[in-house]
Amino acid sequence: MTRQKLLAQSECPVARALEAIGDRWVLLIIRDAFDDVRRFSDFQKRLGLARNILAARLKLLVELGIFEVQPASDGSAYKEYVLTEMGRCVFPIVVSMRQWGERFLFSKGERHSVLVDNDLAQPVETLMVRSTSGKTLNPEDCHRRLVRR
Repeated sequence: MTRQKLLAQSECPVARALEAIGDRWVLLIIRDAFDDVRRFSDFQKRLGLARNILAARLKLLVELGIFEVQPASDGSAYKEYVLTEMGRCVFPIVVSMRQWGERFLFSKGERHSVLVDNDLAQPVETLMVRSTSGKTLNPEDCHRRLVRR
């Protein structure tokens, strides 16, 4: 059995999520979609990605249900890739990766982008894992348990 099939059958949600969206280009396409990029040509310009690779990743994202293809919002003959609810739910994952990168992958004083709240014009608060009572949880405060959906 291939590694891909093993991951798709895994009881681990992390393994399945990585199989679905763990590809570098997939995550960058989704990141750009959060910045209102919707058209093939705009994704290509921003990412500098070969057309065949971009087409394959967008096809995958549509098949997974992360994007849906819609007629262009301006009435032109173009098609647009629009995030579905499933796709919009990737937002905390992208924000978490962004915040981890901001914290650990830039030298002091090095220029980088930050995510800013539109209403407050302030950087977004750092995401934390919390219990149902609001307590901040660390890895040692949690464990995995098998359940049925």
